[in-house]
Amino acid sequence: MKIISWNVNGYRAITGQNKKIRLDDVSYENKLFEYVKQEQPDMICLQETKAEPSQIKEELIAPPGYDHHYNWCRIKKGYCGVVIFSKHKAKESKQEFGIEEFDQEGRFIQADFEDFVLMNVYFPNGQSGEKRLKYKLDFYDGLFDYANKLKKQGRKLIICGDYNTAHNEIDLARPKANTNTSGFMQIERDKIDEIINNGYVDTFREFSSEPEKYTWWSARFGARDRNVGWRIDYHMVTDDLMKNVTNSYHHDQVMGSDHCPIVIELDL
Repeated sequence: MKIISWNVNGYRAITGQNKKIRLDDVSYENKLFEYVKQEQPDMICLQETKAEPSQIKEELIAPPGYDHHYNWCRIKKGYCGVVIFSKHKAKESKQEFGIEEFDQEGRFIQADFEDFVLMNVYFPNGQSGEKRLKYKLDFYDGLFDYANKLKKQGRKLIICGDYNTAHNEIDLARPKANTNTSGFMQIERDKIDEIINNGYVDTFREFSSEPEKYTWWSARFGARDRNVGWRIDYHMVTDDLMKNVTNSYHHDQVMGSDHCPIVIELDL
């Protein structure tokens, strides 16, 4: 089984409904469907979709052969949003984890399958000030309090998405210059430590200890071309599921967003 996670930074842009601009290149290509056709994942989780189904052309709602589960921001159009596409029919799906101030931003969607629960999460960015940093940290606590209840019930979890935090110095190109930047502040990194200490595994680091493996690059100053990036996208799994994980890696040459897709493979 192959599960992909990708912050697409605009669903309508990456599917060609709206134009996508990178530097001087204007494109209407459906890069998402092309990628899905090539990779044939069992499931693909997208973040920062910035759209609700009513805003998407019918033929672009989902790649052929995939069920779709959408969530979107209820308080601001064109903001946040997540979707799960799956070849396998979910037993149940839900758009909330039970805290209104977080649920209303459309950052979470869950699909329950026979062998595991899949959560697709777009964690907040804390760069706009102390209030938003607190919101981000409280979101971590609320989401994982919810996840831990399922974990205690014996459910195996995959929690993928854009965590908006680089865990260790190896996970960004310029750690010393960013110690006071949200995304690499110690208080945020401590949250990732806490998650791991509570029985979740950062799958990528189980398969790679290499530096310069990033998942997001600023659109400024040619950062991606120079590989000045951050690893802020993760597939976290409960430790009881790790024995089924056979690989975890990045598709860092795939274009279409300021993030690249990340992949986990499982034998179930």
